[in-house]
Amino acid sequence: MTDFIRFPSNFTWGVATSAFQIEGAHDADGKGPSIWDTFSHNAANIIDGSNGDVACDHYHRYRDDVAMMASLGVNAYRFSIAWARVQPDGKGAWNEKGFDFYTRLLDALDEKGITAHITLYHWDLPQGLQDGGGWMSRDTAHRFADYAAEVARRYGNRVASIATHNEPWCTANLGYGNGQ
Repeated sequence: MTDFIRFPSNFTWGVATSAFQIEGAHDADGKGPSIWDTFSHNAANIIDGSNGDVACDHYHRYRDDVAMMASLGVNAYRFSIAWARVQPDGKGAWNEKGFDFYTRLLDALDEKGITAHITLYHWDLPQGLQDGGGWMSRDTAHRFADYAAEVARRYGNRVASIATHNEPWCTANLGYGNGQ
């Protein structure tokens, strides 16, 4: 008979996603284009022509998704905020409808007792910032600081952690260094 590993009762079971990979609603409620939207809409870039326009439709199905997490015993969820959803051009006015989505998502997580962890940047720079030089432009770092401060102001008291960049090596070396 096999001995089973028993996890402590306070073990944290978590799941993680990225906005582009799960949200869909690529142009809903004022969201601007991200570099992934632009990249995936070029038929030469994706062999099967797929893109993130609908993805898993988490933007519309988040309540079902959170209920599924809870049914699996998940008690932590790390998700990224789509910068272009809350600030379409990566600078300038905030998109309240975009922030409303994340507020509703946090409310749903709270209702199910799932702890939220946010990632600010998971490779989906607003296209407007890319058009101005992307991460090679010092201004992008300043705009990121504004974005990070606004997200922290709105949600800092509602989440367990805020990570700045998901796998920055990939952005720096694979993206800018190797052009992949």
